[in-house]
Amino acid sequence: MTELLTDRIKEAMKVAMKSGDKSSLGVIRLILSAIKQVEVDERIVLDDERTLQVLDKMLKQRRESIKQFADAGRADLVAIEEAEVIVIQGFLPQPLSDEEIDVMIGDAVAESGAESVKDMGKVMGLLKPKMQGRADMSIVSQKIKVALA
Repeated sequence: MTELLTDRIKEAMKVAMKSGDKSSLGVIRLILSAIKQVEVDERIVLDDERTLQVLDKMLKQRRESIKQFADAGRADLVAIEEAEVIVIQGFLPQPLSDEEIDVMIGDAVAESGAESVKDMGKVMGLLKPKMQGRADMSIVSQKIKVALA
């Protein structure tokens, strides 16, 4: 049986505790807390796919915060959020390249029979499970709009 992503995260927490890496430890605790919250709310144990969704959501929140802090001229807060992004990304699968994303979008457009931006939901529905945690879905969304324009 393969190791669950949550087990990898817990193991990383132990390593961070032993090495005294307080910044990574804080982020890992936030991740485990977010996972536990979903598990308690929904009364389930998260599988890897659902754990990836939690991590993806945390990444999206960090990216939005970085943008807002940068707009406000708060470089100190941007640096903190960027450090958190790096830790979170450490648990995600290998990111997709732009070329891979473009090929997957082309395949999904063909598979769904999408012809215009109105059919964007069909394409996103096919791509999201395959790209979860491996691509910034806001960028994918923009690429889909361009492909369907």
